[in-house]
Amino acid sequence: MVAEQVDSRTSALPDWLHILDGGVVFDVHAQPGARRTTIVGEHAGRLKIAVSAPPLEGRANRALVELISRRLALPRRSVTVASGEGSRDKRFHVATSLPADEIVRRLAPGEK
Repeated sequence: MVAEQVDSRTSALPDWLHILDGGVVFDVHAQPGARRTTIVGEHAGRLKIAVSAPPLEGRANRALVELISRRLALPRRSVTVASGEGSRDKRFHVATSLPADEIVRRLAPGEK
């Protein structure tokens, strides 16, 4: 991965979002086995996402990828778990040309 770009367009970004050439990386705190699947908000410098899928056999990870790809209106293949597959704290890589502020807007808490 290419190092994070720092300029005036990225200075107001949340701590959990990192801009890379050809996409973004963001940090997630997952809450598997929740009542419903939704983006909750921020938690300890990470984007907190609750998913109803259990943390068994990769089901929660697949549910996270599905939610992120749907919210960003991207194909599932554009969203990958970069690290933390077996942990609640994960890092996702998203291949996209969407502007960072649009990504933040689309990943805002709530149902969409």
